[in-house]
Amino acid sequence: MKKPIRNIAVVAGAASAAFALTLSPASAVPSTVWTVSPNPANITAVNSGNIVLSVNGLAMTCTKSNGAGTGASTTGNPAVVGKINSIAFGASGAPCTSVLGPVTTVPTTPWTIVAQDYAAGVTKGYVGNVNAKVTVGACVFRVTGKASGTYTNSTGALAVNSLAGELTVVESAGCGAAVPLGAKPTFKGTYLFKVGTAIPTIVGSNP
Repeated sequence: MKKPIRNIAVVAGAASAAFALTLSPASAVPSTVWTVSPNPANITAVNSGNIVLSVNGLAMTCTKSNGAGTGASTTGNPAVVGKINSIAFGASGAPCTSVLGPVTTVPTTPWTIVAQDYAAGVTKGYVGNVNAKVTVGACVFRVTGKASGTYTNSTGALAVNSLAGELTVVESAGCGAAVPLGAKPTFKGTYLFKVGTAIPTIVGSNP
């Protein structure tokens, strides 16, 4: 009888360990208190490297882009820690380009900066409420949705790298098969944030 009892104990122990491992990721508590410094913050942003919107293999590239917005401490998860109140793509003498010709983008703002996770000075989340009208020659389309990204306190870099399906073409005219209704563009680029000459920071914690 001792052997079966020993086997049952081993099985029970293994099952308990597996159950604990299963629960561990789910029991991790996400940040719910977000501290933005300075608070509130009036933020300016300028691109570092190219900003690229791609749809069905068509890349629309901007070498110049800048924006302005605000940041503020808050609670919750996900949480809006900032807003992009204005953003420009291209500049005088440096228009956005594509193989189909110059690209003009007219955003509808505000866009939001949403925080979801924090570790070691890096906040993960997304830029939300994205809404922009894009014109490429005779092709005019509108993109809405969100774009995943990270913000790094040490550099002030908001690195946007949207995942497939986060953005959607909700209007399309004169684009044919190049940019059809329902297409899923991607948006990639990095912006450097400043408050005056200082770099703003975002820190996530739990009470």
